[in-house]
Amino acid sequence: MSIEKTNTLVIGAGQAGIAMSEHLGAMGVPHIVLERKRIAERWRSERWDSLVANGPAWHDRFPGLKFDDVGPDVFPPKERMAKYFEDYAKMLKAPVRTGVEVLRVKRNEKRPGFTVTTSEGTIEAQHVVAATGPFQVPTFPKIVPENAGIQQLHSSAYKNPGQLADGAVLVVGAGASGSQIAEELRQAGRTVYLSVGEHYRPPRSYRERDYCWWLGALGMWDEVKKKPKREHVAFAVSGYENGKTVDFRRLAHDGIQLVGITTTYENGVLHFADNLARDVAQGDADYFEVLREADAYIEQNGLDLPPEPDAWKLLPDPECLTYPILGLNLAEAGIKTILWATGFKVDFSWIDVDTFDEKGYPIHKRGISAEKGIYFLGLPNLTNRSSSFIWGVWHDARYIADHIGIHLDYLAYKKE
Repeated sequence: MSIEKTNTLVIGAGQAGIAMSEHLGAMGVPHIVLERKRIAERWRSERWDSLVANGPAWHDRFPGLKFDDVGPDVFPPKERMAKYFEDYAKMLKAPVRTGVEVLRVKRNEKRPGFTVTTSEGTIEAQHVVAATGPFQVPTFPKIVPENAGIQQLHSSAYKNPGQLADGAVLVVGAGASGSQIAEELRQAGRTVYLSVGEHYRPPRSYRERDYCWWLGALGMWDEVKKKPKREHVAFAVSGYENGKTVDFRRLAHDGIQLVGITTTYENGVLHFADNLARDVAQGDADYFEVLREADAYIEQNGLDLPPEPDAWKLLPDPECLTYPILGLNLAEAGIKTILWATGFKVDFSWIDVDTFDEKGYPIHKRGISAEKGIYFLGLPNLTNRSSSFIWGVWHDARYIADHIGIHLDYLAYKKE
């Protein structure tokens, strides 16, 4: 059987893979994009029905194509986002092959490049770009045993309230996913408990500008600050209901019972840490810091943006903050489902090269790995805060494409 050859093989046809293809194509670099299912599959089948983009349409897009049927300040629904990337790939005439799974990537011996084993045969490539993104393998702590009689599922498997068993629901994780799902379940008439840990809670918008705009204006995408950034903190912002600030006090006053970090389970009782008041207060402090920086920026630059005094008001502390629930008998509370909105982990076990740390995370600098010819794209903080966002991954892809082009220039050199 003949082996197909290409210069660069891009694995994944989501936002990262399509962006990579655009830049490689513009440089004339022969390449193939492989996708195990459909273009932008995770937008289609691995998210809940009501999911929308986290940023407005004017922002969450690539430079080369605007939304033609969605207003600039609208948060596009997930199916529209999937269509956007499909349309973009068609516009580029990107060499995408769907339904092809990559099984193994291995460096060639005594010759350059890599041999890539796929479900449709073997491909040899001089460069391989892993553009599979950060949301690969759902993960949640095994706190509640499977035989506890409780339905347990990860947020990636959640579709809508009708999917869940009748009864109350505990949502664990209060980032963008958990807070939105908890609110949707409450509006559907469910009794909802929301387990809240450390989080970053910015305003969805302030003084007629969306938070995405403030991230750019204040230089927060790059996060060049004297104060160190807190790591592994949930990002509590979403475009739910056309964009509104995630406010845990408001959620509590709307009937959602807030609890602290879920810690242990014993004899039908789930226990929570006494962190709730502290973490909500820290989230408020982060929120007010953004408002202060925004006000200072407006004043310094003489912008005519109307004041928003209501943004500075906090609702009264709900009872669950003053008298936190530290233990909950699941049966007595009527909880039939635990929904784990606890994120994902990466899985690069199919890449058989020496460029991973002891936890399996890529060793790289701006996506350029320790193994020459292997690249990573779409990971959080690959370059900066924007790297796992739609517009940011486009710029990261250009940097990696440039690096590949520079390498090709070296190989093309001939001494006269």
